[in-house]
Amino acid sequence: MNVYHITPMKTWREALESGEYRADTLETEGFIHLCAPDQVNAVQENWFRGQTDLVLLEIDPALLSAELHYEDTHGNGELFPHLYGPLNLDAVIRVTVCA
Repeated sequence: MNVYHITPMKTWREALESGEYRADTLETEGFIHLCAPDQVNAVQENWFRGQTDLVLLEIDPALLSAELHYEDTHGNGELFPHLYGPLNLDAVIRVTVCA
């Protein structure tokens, strides 16, 4: 099952120029927040409400260079995928503009 990440278009363009994607949470929390397909809408609504110029990165977990762990960070039993390292760009199989 593929996983997803929402980010501003500007940040994605910077990643394309630098050769890897490093979300700010990689530095502050030690991982990049991802989500499962059925979590995308709630993540966008809860964390990105009102923001424009966002893209949705579709990621193939089999292509990731860093470790992926599913964790219950909110303590409610819902598991979210977390990437413990930079996102290698070749693991991103599709980029779409968020509606």
